[in-house]
Amino acid sequence: MEVSLHRRRTALVLSAAIAAAAPLLTACGSEAHPGAAAVVGGQRITVAQLEGRVNEVREAQRAAVPDETQYQQVLASTGSLTRDTLHNMVLDRVLHRAAQDEGIAVSRKEVLQMRAGLEQQAGGAKGLQTTWLQKYGIAPERLDDNLRLQLEAQKLAAKLGTDTSQPAFWKALSKASGELHIDLNPRYGSWDVQKSSRVDAGTPWVHEVTTTARQQPA
Repeated sequence: MEVSLHRRRTALVLSAAIAAAAPLLTACGSEAHPGAAAVVGGQRITVAQLEGRVNEVREAQRAAVPDETQYQQVLASTGSLTRDTLHNMVLDRVLHRAAQDEGIAVSRKEVLQMRAGLEQQAGGAKGLQTTWLQKYGIAPERLDDNLRLQLEAQKLAAKLGTDTSQPAFWKALSKASGELHIDLNPRYGSWDVQKSSRVDAGTPWVHEVTTTARQQPA
């Protein structure tokens, strides 16, 4: 499905952040938090919560691609889904903190308005869900949450007199990252405060195969 210029402008901060990740490391001490994939602002993102999010995406992918050969191709092309999902879960909290610091809030009405506009461009609700799943790894049940995140990003950039691609925006996210004292479990890499992005720790033993295999239907 072709994505319109407007949609490309409104999404996705998350994908841009993943692509911008550089191989820099920060200290990780998540061994002190058993069962945690990350600790953000003193709040745990548990491994179970992370796996639940990944399962949502895999189930949606399976429903959208019933052909086994094609589904295996999807799995192969999204092998970093677990780590990318954790990145998004952490960045969601970082962006929300940065928005709060600037007194920014997003209403349910604004989310629905944005969704209605995107659905119109995508040819309906199903088309929008399919696009967000295929391009951004967002499960249908998380679509509204993601749109809220996009609106927070837009409002934050506007408040700062910039846009989401500029240093001023990412400086605000870096400040929020520092305030939240983000600590990733080393198996998922580490968090680069300056870039507000997850980075790999260069550990070849980290694989997504086990998680992926568990999600496939019997």
